[in-house]
Amino acid sequence: MRTDDFWAVIGRATADRPSSPGEVAKRAAADLATHDPEEIVAWARHLDKVMVASGTQDLWAAAYLIHGGCSEEGFDNFRGWLIAHGREAVARSVQSPDSLADVPVVRAAVETGAVFEAEEVLTIAAEAYRQATGSELPAGERPVTRPDAAELWDFDNEEEMRRRLPRLSALFLEPPD
Repeated sequence: MRTDDFWAVIGRATADRPSSPGEVAKRAAADLATHDPEEIVAWARHLDKVMVASGTQDLWAAAYLIHGGCSEEGFDNFRGWLIAHGREAVARSVQSPDSLADVPVVRAAVETGAVFEAEEVLTIAAEAYRQATGSELPAGERPVTRPDAAELWDFDNEEEMRRRLPRLSALFLEPPD
């Protein structure tokens, strides 16, 4: 599956601005279920590639900062939320995690405490495969899609956080003494 084909499924699911990432996932799964099972499996493998490419320490740090903490599963689900917002949102966030400070709902999270997670986006292929075949998506070799948590830089080090993510830090951390 080509990258453009992968993102076209997400693009069609977001065409008329659905109300939630859950709705994006539902629409994308229904769309993908109309494809051949082999294409659904290929879409799942491409999702793995997107997860690998977005599995950076600094993006995880951004999710940690925005959410006031972020587990491995939370980071995966945060990237699901990003994927639900499309190719450009993922690319921009991977290239510059600090650019999330420009996203209105992220800025609002300072006051609302909103958490940005969409596990259901990560299960689009499995749901589509079930819809199309009545069977479970075949298990395949899964790549490591995030850094080992034991090898991360210290996300609680506010000085390092301010250096790496200055704009998000200005929003989510207390002003330095």
